[in-house]
Amino acid sequence: QVLLVESGGGLVQDGSSLRLSCAASGRAFSAYTMAWFRQAPGKEREFVAAVIASDSDTYYADSVKGRFTISRDNAKNTVYLQMNSLKPEDTAVYYCAAGRRSVVLAGRPDYWGQGTQVTVSS
Repeated sequence: QVLLVESGGGLVQDGSSLRLSCAASGRAFSAYTMAWFRQAPGKEREFVAAVIASDSDTYYADSVKGRFTISRDNAKNTVYLQMNSLKPEDTAVYYCAAGRRSVVLAGRPDYWGQGTQVTVSS
């Protein structure tokens, strides 16, 4: 069992930066693929970024590529999402997720956090 707790969300202006953190408890954090998803009001949850356990390779949604960076610190059992050049359309609840590579990249992680709100004002 893995417990994921997100932090770092908030209200920022268009063009600002924000860094989300996700602290994981439980064993074998370094073995999991970690990811961020988001859900905007009235929309389905969507994939944002993932960092693979085995080699720290990263994947991004086209909408955030070049603006967001996912990273992990296995010593701290923490994954981060650095978000730069934020836009109003980035407004959403951001969820941390963990699991095996195949299910995470298929959008079906084994574990979810409770979410943190990010609001970007224009």
